[in-house]
Formats: sequence, structure tokens, C-alpha cells
Amino acid sequence: MENGLSTGDLALMKDNGFGADGGFMWVFALLILMFGMGNGGFGWGGGRGPEPASADQVAQGFNNQNMQQILLSSANNNYETAQLINGQTNLLMQQNNTNLINAIQGFNAVNISLQNMMAKMDTCCCEIKTQMLQDRLADAQAQKVALQNEISNYQQSQYLLGQTGRWVGWVGSGSQTAPAGT
Repeated sequence: MENGLSTGDLALMKDNGFGADGGFMWVFALLILMFGMGNGGFGWGGGRGPEPASADQVAQGFNNQNMQQILLSSANNNYETAQLINGQTNLLMQQNNTNLINAIQGFNAVNISLQNMMAKMDTCCCEIKTQMLQDRLADAQAQKVALQNEISNYQQSQYLLGQTGRWVGWVGSGSQTAPAGT
């Protein structure tokens, strides 16, 4: 084997590799294989594998792996913390909503009580005004009755005086009054 070529490979390269039976393609394929597409990649390395890692590279790999674990752990901790904060925020929002509902219900109760008190005040004021008017009416009716009694007494007195004829009243001295002109 010369330069990694077998006798079979040489037989395929007849007519300088440019033969009518597609030998050119075989030459191209052999060149690719000769210069290595194998373990080392495309280039002049042949079939060599990767070089062994140095102690620094191994240590750096472990450090990278540890750093990734630390970063993953930190990310998980951050996620858990965010979840706890989110839960606490939701709880506080629920408590706040409950407090707001209680405050609104308290204000509604105060408003209802205030409206009831205002209605009672209106009723009370109307009752007081009505009572005052009834008292004034009763006073006016009592005054009317008193005036009617006065009129009735005057009319009775006039009637009695008219029925008795001539009447002479005694002056406060107890003696009879002297007729006019005597």
C-alpha cells in the first residue's frame, strides 16, 4: 500500500483517473479520504482523533459544570422566590378586596341609617308642624267659643233688660240714684 492506497484503488484509477467509466469521481473521493474527513474534521489531520485535554482544561470543564449547576440552582431559587412573592401578592390583593368590600358595606349601612334618620326627621318635623297647627286651631276655636259666649251673654242681658222695663241701677253708695234734674 502506497500512500494509503490499495491495489483495488489503483485499478480504479486507470486512464490517469479521467477515464470514461467515471474514474475522476473516484480520484476526488480518494483525495477527500486521504486528507481526512474522519475524526479530526476536514483538513490535513488525517484520521487522528482529538488531542487529550490538559489538566487546566479538565479543571475548567468541572468549573464550568459547577457554575452551570450553581446558575441553575440560582434560577430555580429565583423562580421559587417569584412564586412565593406572587402567592403573597395574590393573598394581599384578596385581603385588600375583602377590606374594600367591608368598607363599602359599612358606608352603605351608614348611608341607609342616615336616610332612615332623615326620613324620621322629616316625619318628626311634619308631626311637630301639624301639632303646632292643631294647637293654633284649638286656640282659635277656644277664642271663637269665648267670643260667642260673650255675644250670647250680651244678647241675653239685652233681652232681660228689655223684658224688665225701666231699670235703675244703684250706685256703689247703696242709696237710690236721684232722677235727672231733681
